[in-house]
Amino acid sequence: MKHDDWLHDQLKDDTFAASFLTQAALDTEPAVFIAALRHVVDARGGLAKVADVGKLSKQNLYKSLPHSGQGNPTAKTMFAALRATGLTLAFMGADATHVPA
Repeated sequence: MKHDDWLHDQLKDDTFAASFLTQAALDTEPAVFIAALRHVVDARGGLAKVADVGKLSKQNLYKSLPHSGQGNPTAKTMFAALRATGLTLAFMGADATHVPA
């Protein structure tokens, strides 16, 4: 099994996807999180489904969440995409040593 196929399957699991995005968000480079979110979107139905569920333009979502991570999504787009994938955003203190369950 290819790594991309394995990752695609794992990202269908809420716990794995949440941990994946949390770790990506800890990186100081925003492109890492944007690329990770795109992987989650792809694994959970793709751009068309997420755009429809999130009431977003497919074209805008594609430009905002490119595989390269070089997009610049608005907060509205990012939060709608997260909700449409069945996930939400949570915060923790910067000095936290673990991710809350």
